[in-house]
Amino acid sequence: MQAGGTPKNVLSVILLAAACIAQLIPCATAQTSATDRVTNATNETRPLKKAGPPHDQNTTGLVTGDPNGTEFATANEIATLIATGQETGPHGEVALRVTPMVGDGGLQNIRDVLTLAEADMSIVPEALLNGVSPVLGLGDVRKQIVYIARLYVAEFHLVVPVTIQNISDLAGKTVNLGVKNSAGAILGGYIFQRLGVKVNVVNLDQSTAMSFITTGDIAADLVLSGKPVGSLASYTNAGVGFHLISIPYLPALEEGFLAATLTHDDYPNLIDTGKSVDSIGARLVLIAYNWPKGSDRYRLLGSFVRTLFSRFSELKDEPHHPKWRHVNLAATLPGWSRFPPAQRWLDQQEFESFLSKFGTGVEADRARLFDDFLRWREQSGGG
Repeated sequence: MQAGGTPKNVLSVILLAAACIAQLIPCATAQTSATDRVTNATNETRPLKKAGPPHDQNTTGLVTGDPNGTEFATANEIATLIATGQETGPHGEVALRVTPMVGDGGLQNIRDVLTLAEADMSIVPEALLNGVSPVLGLGDVRKQIVYIARLYVAEFHLVVPVTIQNISDLAGKTVNLGVKNSAGAILGGYIFQRLGVKVNVVNLDQSTAMSFITTGDIAADLVLSGKPVGSLASYTNAGVGFHLISIPYLPALEEGFLAATLTHDDYPNLIDTGKSVDSIGARLVLIAYNWPKGSDRYRLLGSFVRTLFSRFSELKDEPHHPKWRHVNLAATLPGWSRFPPAQRWLDQQEFESFLSKFGTGVEADRARLFDDFLRWREQSGGG
């Protein structure tokens, strides 16, 4: 399957199915503490935020996932990139900061972007974003959310004891899908349902789930995060005996998900030398609240985008996470509008590439030519 947008009708089914998981699959819920979470997922009545700025005019908030996951790590790498290379004020202050915020990686992240003044952006799976409007009940979120860039593919990791060899062995057993309302819990529940494997679901954080696998209280932990996930790489198939098993990419999952592979190089302690494990992936996207043009938050996000995009190549170098090497900033997300300063930056790069073919003789007319270029793009359907 190509890494394109997923049809809306299919994703609506994903989310409707997720809403019914508690009835379709017997559920023994063990919820984690909410102290490290951005907001309580049961807060359903807050109005959408206004254009008034949060308390810090120079800080933009990025809601991401579990602190053990790759998405939180990459959010921190973004924050570090933005913070470095800026001139500081007399007290060491910088013009722009990014604050990564712990979220669930799922529906609540999107709700936080829509409602929390300090939550300007989030990293979420496209599958959730495309079908989220009827679930959140906050109107047409395509008018309230824009995207900055499509990111990398996050893989599903199914961690089990060595006594379990394939996913069908989990039928009737207890499986952790991640904290309630997280992307892993919603999309993971859909995957098990579509594969016809009925399991008993619990909602635990990763470290608790792995402890319960050790004691035999649960049979598996499903983790959705970009490979390699550092917290998983620390486990081993020696001693207690953990390993990763395949999730088959069947026709029932072709719309909404991508085929993925986990290798020994990704997880030398969980996959034998020379072996690989088939799995499923979900494309992530960096979204932002659609602040009114000209507002303080709009200008702050514009500054963030220009800094991130102009220095993005640095993220592709070590020691940054290897997932950055799979990101194409110019990739589009069908059905959604890109944040205008992000689109303008990309248009400018395309224009500069085009203009370079004509040498420096056109320098004086560069601004006028760029406006002509944008009008041509719009008229030709390329804008």
